[in-house]
Amino acid sequence: MPMMPRPKSGRFHPGMLFRPQSVAVVGSATDIGALVLANLRAGGFTGPIFTHDTPDPVTLPVAPDLVLICEDGARAAAALRALAERGTRAGVVLGAATGLRALAAETGLRTLGAGSFGIAVPAIGLNATRSHLAPPAGRVALVSQSGAISRAVLDWAEPNGIGFSHVVGIGANDDIGFALVLDWLSHDAGTGTILLDIRRIRDARAFLSAARAAARLRPVVALRAGARLADPSGDAEASFAAALRRCGVLCVDSLEDLLAAAETLTRARPARGDALAIVTNARGPGLLAADAALRDGLGLVELTPEHRAVIRLRLPDAFGPDIGDIIEAPASDLADAAALLAGASEVGGVLAVMAPSGGNDAAAVAGIAAAAKAIRVPLLACILGETTGAAHRHSLAVAGVPVFATPALAVRGFQHLVRDRRNRAAARELPPSTVLDLTPDRAEVTQRFHRTRAAGRLHLSQDEAMAVLACYGVPTVPCRPVSGGTDAAHAADLIGYPVVLKRRRADRPDPADRGAIALDLHDAAQVRSAAALLEGRGPLRHGEAGFLVQRQLGRARELRLQVRDDPLFGPVIRIGQGGTAADALHDIAVDLPPLNLTLARGMIARTRVAVTFAQLHDQPAANAEAVAETVVRVSQLLVEFPEIAELDINPLFVDSDGVMAADAWIRLRPPGERAHHAIPPYPAELAGEFHSRGGRLLIRPIRPEDAAAHAAFFARLPPEDVRYRFFSAMRELSAEQIARLTQIDYDREMAFVAVREETGETVGVARLVREFGSDEGEFAIAVQPDAKGGGLARHLMERLIAWGRSQGMREMVGQILSDNRPMLAFVRRLGFTVRRVTGEPDITEARLALTAEVAL
Repeated sequence: MPMMPRPKSGRFHPGMLFRPQSVAVVGSATDIGALVLANLRAGGFTGPIFTHDTPDPVTLPVAPDLVLICEDGARAAAALRALAERGTRAGVVLGAATGLRALAAETGLRTLGAGSFGIAVPAIGLNATRSHLAPPAGRVALVSQSGAISRAVLDWAEPNGIGFSHVVGIGANDDIGFALVLDWLSHDAGTGTILLDIRRIRDARAFLSAARAAARLRPVVALRAGARLADPSGDAEASFAAALRRCGVLCVDSLEDLLAAAETLTRARPARGDALAIVTNARGPGLLAADAALRDGLGLVELTPEHRAVIRLRLPDAFGPDIGDIIEAPASDLADAAALLAGASEVGGVLAVMAPSGGNDAAAVAGIAAAAKAIRVPLLACILGETTGAAHRHSLAVAGVPVFATPALAVRGFQHLVRDRRNRAAARELPPSTVLDLTPDRAEVTQRFHRTRAAGRLHLSQDEAMAVLACYGVPTVPCRPVSGGTDAAHAADLIGYPVVLKRRRADRPDPADRGAIALDLHDAAQVRSAAALLEGRGPLRHGEAGFLVQRQLGRARELRLQVRDDPLFGPVIRIGQGGTAADALHDIAVDLPPLNLTLARGMIARTRVAVTFAQLHDQPAANAEAVAETVVRVSQLLVEFPEIAELDINPLFVDSDGVMAADAWIRLRPPGERAHHAIPPYPAELAGEFHSRGGRLLIRPIRPEDAAAHAAFFARLPPEDVRYRFFSAMRELSAEQIARLTQIDYDREMAFVAVREETGETVGVARLVREFGSDEGEFAIAVQPDAKGGGLARHLMERLIAWGRSQGMREMVGQILSDNRPMLAFVRRLGFTVRRVTGEPDITEARLALTAEVAL
């Protein structure tokens, strides 16, 4: 069964917006309307174009697929209502208007806008935009909330050889937003790279779901203008980048980077690794490129002696006696040098830097263009100069080579490839809610939270918070709460000296406040004296009394691990430099739960403090793996206890033996309030067993690592089963199709696979996909011949039905070839109603209301 629902009469379908067969312009006499109409007529759109200059378009001869509203306010709303009554279901509001989302719910007419830049699909000649230029056809999709940025990108594109599959103006994002547009683009074979200009996201989870679906198949780059202005602390900007990273989206912070990323990701092959090889015809520009790479945290290739020998043998006249991180060659040999370097497994990409040298430059540029198509790693070019350099850059751009005017820009382009590679790897990580081999004491945590609320508090004191962490296996420094100086001295005797004495508190910690702690206490007298001193500084804000006595640790690195709420994405985890200098240094890496060890390691590596984990002159190397495990344990705590609003561990000491939390604080949400995590965990809890005649099968949600097994499963299906499943005689699935089938978003799609555990073979799969914004899902199922007849297909369908109900779906629907009699009989036994599709005699539609019980 095809997984893309067909347009349904009387209902909005994205094809009406992105592939309209007729268009109407309402308000064509306005300034905006005149510009849009002129662009529309000049674009080559072959369908009917209607115009109307009143808010009541009843005189239009037919209901257009797409209406462009160039009126404002009440006139725009009146026109939309009138067209909805005629049957139009897709619109773009280019003027000012409000209430479009409510209007869509009332009328069924979905709209982009208000204040949309318009929509362009050059492949069908549609240019319904406010652009001053016609977007050239190509493979870049631009989705923007800013008309000015849209014009700037279009103005930059043509001389740089960039064309567009779509230009979509989201505008105010009142109704149709990024999620629906990304859904369409993720299925569009003509789209390569997607550029996003984002101001406002209405539904974070829907956006991330759609972004993940798009980025699993093609590069997606996002720019968020105004993020730092809205939040000068940079926290919101960091959370935004972290959320997009987890979806596989490359987040940039300047228009220059957006354009550079478009240049690179549109044209270059994916990076094979992180190390860059630089070839140049001039030492100075090559050194500039090397400096830029090192400043950006990239590695330069260190060639093996064997590969150096090959280069010397093949190009004996090209190199001097020293071959180091930068390889010099005459301009005429740059292409050959790049091709030789590409053969080394340690090379992630090649940068050819060429300074003008004379009459042979054109031939050298042609050689670079030919090499870029032939080698298997990305080849980027930097051609210096303007008088001749600009012409050479243009010729390389036309040839499809990512080319830049300066070494720094070219290196930045390669960094975009590396970050895109890392982000895609992060997006493939699907942590379940339970990651480590750990059985936490959830009951104890539940009781502690209950006691805290029963006492009229939402804040846990340090010892209470550390007890919660200990329930999840986070090592904590031994401590004892005491009421006064004498008790503190007795506790210190039991713990062992030296000790630390702290005021017991439940207020928000302040790393810079040294007035509530005494260090280096070596005997009982010092402890009593310190207690008297701390008591003399007055009560804390919440009026807590007493102290904590802790064993004092030796020298170690200090980290800070925090959990905060982002207004858009919910809980985020932050890690960085700890201790009293934490806030001043602002060394923070951010990610979203759930996390596994791979994601936690990557998060830690993004901090500056991670550099200090290596062996120092006075300390052995720190146990970085213990830090990663701690991050994962905190992530699991957050997933399982969404009532946690804030958490702060500072300091978290790390040394060669592991980690120790020395101070912590937790704030709970008010009763009844729970966190909404932007990224759902892998639903491992849905896994189970099925016993058939062929033995025991594991039934579980599909994962990205099932790609090879899924391709093998498809290859074992008989041709007739393939035709029944895909409506065509396919011989194999493409890499893109395999990715689409195995890298799914569990918020709106489920695929249960049946796996033979002893061999790892996939023997069956059932899939249910919900179209964005719909309350129905389309199903498909396939079982290989030797697994049929034992009830597996029924079991898989029952799993799908149960999942669809749990997601609040109203109905399941599937399209079945009319000659597929076994499948038609099967769905009837499950309670589906079956009817022929009007106008398509070879297609039968099966429907099941999910309020009904499965037939037994």
